[in-house]
Amino acid sequence: MTEYGRGQGSEPWHPQDPMYGDGGWEGQQAQAAHQSAYGGQPQHYPQSQQAQQSGYGDWDQAGQQGAYDGSQQYDQHTGGQYQQQYDQQQYPDQSQQQYPQQSQQQYPDQSQQYQQGGWDGTGTHAHVPYAADPGDPYGQQAAAYGAEQPDLYGTPEAYPPPEPPSRRRAEPEPKVDWDPGPDEGEHAFFAGDDDDDDESTDEPDGRSGRGDKRGKGGAAGKKRRNGCACLVVALVFGGGLAGVSYFGYQYYQNRFGAAPDYAGDGTDETVTVEIPKGAGGYDIGIKLKDAGVVKSVDAFVSAQQQNPQGTSIQAGAYILRKEMSAASAVKMMLDPKSQANLIVKPGERNAAVYKDIDAKLGLSAGATKKVAKEQYKNLGMPKWATGGTDVKDPLEGFLFPGTYPAAKGMKPEAVLKQMVEQANEVYTRYDLVNKAKSFDLENPLQLVTVSSLVQAEGKTHDDFRKMAEVIYNRLKPTNTETNQKLQFDSTFNYLKGESKIHISESEINSNKDPYNTYTNRGLPPGPIGNPGEDALKAALNPTGDGWLYFVATDGQNNTEFAKTYEEFQKLKERFNASSGN
Repeated sequence: MTEYGRGQGSEPWHPQDPMYGDGGWEGQQAQAAHQSAYGGQPQHYPQSQQAQQSGYGDWDQAGQQGAYDGSQQYDQHTGGQYQQQYDQQQYPDQSQQQYPQQSQQQYPDQSQQYQQGGWDGTGTHAHVPYAADPGDPYGQQAAAYGAEQPDLYGTPEAYPPPEPPSRRRAEPEPKVDWDPGPDEGEHAFFAGDDDDDDESTDEPDGRSGRGDKRGKGGAAGKKRRNGCACLVVALVFGGGLAGVSYFGYQYYQNRFGAAPDYAGDGTDETVTVEIPKGAGGYDIGIKLKDAGVVKSVDAFVSAQQQNPQGTSIQAGAYILRKEMSAASAVKMMLDPKSQANLIVKPGERNAAVYKDIDAKLGLSAGATKKVAKEQYKNLGMPKWATGGTDVKDPLEGFLFPGTYPAAKGMKPEAVLKQMVEQANEVYTRYDLVNKAKSFDLENPLQLVTVSSLVQAEGKTHDDFRKMAEVIYNRLKPTNTETNQKLQFDSTFNYLKGESKIHISESEINSNKDPYNTYTNRGLPPGPIGNPGEDALKAALNPTGDGWLYFVATDGQNNTEFAKTYEEFQKLKERFNASSGN
């Protein structure tokens, strides 16, 4: 085994290495040679003197010294020269053959530079420099540029010299007698900024003495920081756990729990809720929740499904209480007393509808009729709906039968507009514009008028179709039986605002109003009521049996039809017999 300084081995270390000059293989001889060469005189380079005193010998291992035999390069590490004589004796031939002119060519002036002070370059103190070590930046610079290099070893700027591999030891852990900073074992988040550490004592070298702060408040500050860190961690984990628990509970409630719901029949505060046409259970629930009636939509939908009559809730306005249970809300909406609706019956005249609106909205008598007369053009009427000057009410026939919201606080024009919109939608769906032409009518308004007559005179669906045929047959120019006169009691009753069955012929024949179909040919100027959809279908699809006459033989519900005047006379006799005339 080869140890450093005991035999031929690896290249020697730096002269400042503590093992430099270790006794052993020719180490003592090298030390003696150096001392005799210097003559015991003090030198100008303390590092070289330190190397001599340490007893470190010349390089003679593995032939490294001989490679630079005869050169007088300046050793920038030790500040001196190795003995040329010693090298020549040990390697007499190699130094002359390999580098015969190196010392003269590379550093021609160096020997003269150091002649003063005992360094005369005569060979007594000449030495071979270190081999170019890739890890030694100083040696590389000197070899590359051949100039004088400063001796940086031993200065504050120098890195500490390396130790040989056989003598290296693990560095001991530094003793920390101060509070570790963010980069010394404690994260900056937990370390924080200690206001108590602002006061510091200055050490002689100008650095703040953190060791002194340890004794004053460092331990307490560290405990306080650790406590704050633990509190922050606890809050974070606690908040996360609370959040997970909350969302987990909400997820469970949404999927498996009962829907939020109020209890009881609600408060004393009432509210009007308008349900649009075609609204389903979910849509109704949204309306009720927005109005504060129920607590959740799901609760109402569930209650509606559980009630056997829940799906029969119709469109319209409902007067309900706030904060009701969903089951109570469904039950109350099914009660007609809670329904703030206005129902327009098929065949009902506008005059009756106006009175109902006044009553529902709490208005004075005639208020709605006045609004209808003044604002009918702003309610969405179709362009073909404007009749002539003889039309008694432009809105007649356009307040379509159905159920409409009508509660206190609403305006009459808003209620009327909903009815007109519904009529316009139905008439457009049945394409009255083109169908009127197919029946040789002047405009769609006349088709609505026919429907109103069918609705007023007929009683059943079969009656409606036969009644429509009677109207179209009497309007034909070829009608010689009645001479294109309809002769309907319903038109005379409309102009009179009455509903009588027994009308004297003298009364009828004396009245020349355009709505009197006994004295005027053709259709009246406009509808005499608001026909329903069934009567409208019958007007668009009349029978083709040749009916021309009809008589309500029982005076009310039983209507019979005839094709000839003789058949009509028989029906008339039966009517007089039943009425006692």
